Order: sequence, then structure tokens, then C-alpha cells
Amino acid sequence: MASIRREIPIHASAQTVWQALRDVGALHTKLVPGFVTNCVLEGQARTVTFSNGLTARELIVDVDDAAMRVAWAAVGGRLSHHNASAQVMPNSATDCTVVWVADLLPHELAPAIAGMIEQGLAAMKRHLESANAA
Repeated sequence: MASIRREIPIHASAQTVWQALRDVGALHTKLVPGFVTNCVLEGQARTVTFSNGLTARELIVDVDDAAMRVAWAAVGGRLSHHNASAQVMPNSATDCTVVWVADLLPHELAPAIAGMIEQGLAAMKRHLESANAA
């Protein structure tokens, strides 16, 4: 099983970033616009459309306000297993770090998934820092 861990510092308060991350149905407007073009929440599942045209169905496993962590699992598609989480870690009153972890099979898809995670984190940083500057 491949395990991918990426993190990125964001110049915005942990609370600001957490409010965007925890809104699991608004990825395309509040968290990673441009990287995700649409997100439809239906109960505890969401259908996510990425800018590259890929669509994924994700089950929301947990939204943990105390830990500022969201966990989800992708179902269907080319992956036989996929679970992931994103967590906001405060660094100071005005800065935080987001840690994104994904475990998946088959292992051969790890480079493509890692690339998407990196694109997602870059979009998150860009959006939340520009919103913070406004």
C-alpha cells in the first residue's frame, strides 16, 4: 500500500483554514477553487470534480473540530483502496500548516495521486492566503 504525506505552510489563522476545510461540500468555493471545479454533497458522501476532468465519489468518515481534521475515503474508480485526511496545525495566531495524508492501492497510482495532492495544497495556499490578504 502506498502512503503519501504532504504538508504546506499557510499564512492564515488555523481557524480560518479550518472553517474552509470543514465545509466538506464547498471545496470548489471555499478551499481549493480552480483545483476542484464542483462538489456536490449528498448526506455523508460527496462527488468531487477536479479541474483535470476526473470525478471522485468520497465518503466523509469524520469531521473532527477538536483536532481540526477531516477524513474521507474514495470509493469506486481505479483505486481499490483510498483513505485520506487533512489536518490543520496552528503555528501562530496568523500561520498554520496543513497536513494531507493518503493511503491507497494500487501502489502504481501513488505518483499521480501525490501530484494531485500537491496541486490541491498549492491551490489551498493560494486561495486562503489571498483571502487572508483581502
